[in-house]
Amino acid sequence: MELVSRQDPHLREVVWFAVCCRALTLLLQALFNLLIPDHAADAFSPPRLSEPGLWDLLLEWLLGGLSHWDAEHFLFIAERGYLYEHNCAFFPLYPLSVRAVAEGALWPLRWLLGLRSRLLLSAVLLNSLFSVLAATALYKLGCVVLQCRRVAFLAAVLFSVSPANVFMAAAYSESMFAFLAFSAMWQLEKGQSWLSGLLFCLASGVRANGLINAGFFLYSRGKCFAFQLQVGSGSVRKLPPFWKELLSVASSAVLMCAVIFLPFALFQYYAYVRFCGPGTSLEQTVPKPLLQLALDKSYRLAATNGVKPPWCSQRFPMVYSYIQDAYWNVGFLRYFELRQIPNFLLALPVTLLGSWATWTYIIANPRHCLTLGLERRKSEEEGKPRLGFCCPAVFVYVVHATVLLVFGFLCMHVQVLTRFLGSSSPVLYWFTAHLLQEYEPLLWSEGTDNQTAAPRSEKSLLDKSPGSCGRGTSENPVVRLLLDCRLITPLSKCILGFFLSYWLLGLVLHCNFLPWT
Repeated sequence: MELVSRQDPHLREVVWFAVCCRALTLLLQALFNLLIPDHAADAFSPPRLSEPGLWDLLLEWLLGGLSHWDAEHFLFIAERGYLYEHNCAFFPLYPLSVRAVAEGALWPLRWLLGLRSRLLLSAVLLNSLFSVLAATALYKLGCVVLQCRRVAFLAAVLFSVSPANVFMAAAYSESMFAFLAFSAMWQLEKGQSWLSGLLFCLASGVRANGLINAGFFLYSRGKCFAFQLQVGSGSVRKLPPFWKELLSVASSAVLMCAVIFLPFALFQYYAYVRFCGPGTSLEQTVPKPLLQLALDKSYRLAATNGVKPPWCSQRFPMVYSYIQDAYWNVGFLRYFELRQIPNFLLALPVTLLGSWATWTYIIANPRHCLTLGLERRKSEEEGKPRLGFCCPAVFVYVVHATVLLVFGFLCMHVQVLTRFLGSSSPVLYWFTAHLLQEYEPLLWSEGTDNQTAAPRSEKSLLDKSPGSCGRGTSENPVVRLLLDCRLITPLSKCILGFFLSYWLLGLVLHCNFLPWT
């Protein structure tokens, strides 16, 4: 990483800016957590079973704002395992990683901090690392896909001030998932199919929507196969290689999908064995305060008296879909109620941006979209593809983001759309970077530093071209726009206002147990 950053000043700036943003996030959340009293929210809040020491209280004062809402589930799972049925809505790889660091790297602190404090510290350290790595992976992915270093650079620094920032810092799985997903996409673009599959597999062990990432591999294999069919005469003598290639594509697609779906299947099997298997004497091992919590809140423990949950008798028993339905009322159009209008308003900015991105891409590439990108274009044959957000390679990412947006808007708690898209798709950052690069004159004056030499007059025109995709300078464009905020266009103010207001409001509200996205 150090050698690469020396060779690429943009990457060095991405890393430095990500580290600074994470440090500022931790500082602000500690300040807000100190100044604003916590709201008494009706959320999962298991009792502490041991008296905290002085250092535990200090750590809670510094980082306690990052342990609220779903973070309580992840920390509880890391400490106690899947004790309650509804804990199974949260996938195991992230809490396992938190526990591993707490028991490994942070083991020397056991004399100062209790297990729960070490778990919280472990979660914060891991998420700080993963968020920085995710920004670098997004930059690398953008350079390969967009073929436009300036837009990739701007998108990566925008990621560090993401509107989903608080969830990248809190004890949530978003940072880890973003790192794994962006890295897997990058490796797939480089042709590293098996490494990409492994990263996608790990991502599906972090969040359920990681299963959708199998579509990237399927599309990649299908596109290569379709392009091969369009090369050559396609005569009868080509039939044996055709069937051989088809069999190879089908077998590799099935195998890779099986690898990606494996963590999900194993986790559902684990939940079935734990909650649907023969009764055990859990009451004797579970502390009484946690048993009392189960009684007070109607939380279901593993079957202890032969009473099994209703999902155990389903033809395909899946605890995840049952929990989403029974505990959180997640389903098609279930959130479309008048009292949810404030939550729809919270999701409005990211919904508009996602819809605008899809529409912009379709208008710019109508034929490419109609043919699903499976038709070899003349520009590709000549080696002159379009660059930037509207280039052909972005098609599959736009489809992926659109699927997530439509599904989230119609079937999920709509307020989570911001972090759902912000941690799963690069399109949110690519499109906002595209808008800033195209419509913000302050960014047009950056030098291009192209690979090939150009006459001085031509180079001066390139410097002021909104669509130029040269290397540009390593000056941070977000910092530049913020310093000249009075001079930027209304569109730039709206984009930066959305990112920074959600970045700040998320810290104020989420860290004090107030409702947020």
